[in-house]
Amino acid sequence: MADVAAKERKILVAVDESEESTYALSWCIENIITGNSTDTLILLYSIPPRAVYSSLDGSGYLFSSDILASMERYSNEVAQCIMEKAKRACKDLVGVKVETIVEHGDARDVICQAAEKLHVDMLVMGSHGYGVIKRAFLGSVSNHCAQNVRCPVLIVKKPKN
Repeated sequence: MADVAAKERKILVAVDESEESTYALSWCIENIITGNSTDTLILLYSIPPRAVYSSLDGSGYLFSSDILASMERYSNEVAQCIMEKAKRACKDLVGVKVETIVEHGDARDVICQAAEKLHVDMLVMGSHGYGVIKRAFLGSVSNHCAQNVRCPVLIVKKPKN
């Protein structure tokens, strides 16, 4: 019998600063990643859009370029910390390629666009476990992605302690 080459799998994991995201990544590593050298684990973080803008956009807020640059640096530092934490969680994976992507924008759009662009085989996300009311006001990133991406979506819910 001839050896059948394993299909390369691309698994996209959306990460953020939440415990739910960390749990989803850990669960994925323990239950989805097989150690198959053809697997690629892609860690994606979305830097949220700024809530304040320069005076040039007509919003009425006036912030100096120094303040805007500081806010941008802070956002990038947060992204770097989150990605370093996610990469540390993957440190013991043998033979699995781990890639990181940081994008700017609304998480819903960034995740859906990345899943489409990268042609991933699976999207893994944590769930914040919002109730009906909170989800109605805040929206659910995982629900939006589950409805709008073409690949299978695994939403991992952190068990209550």
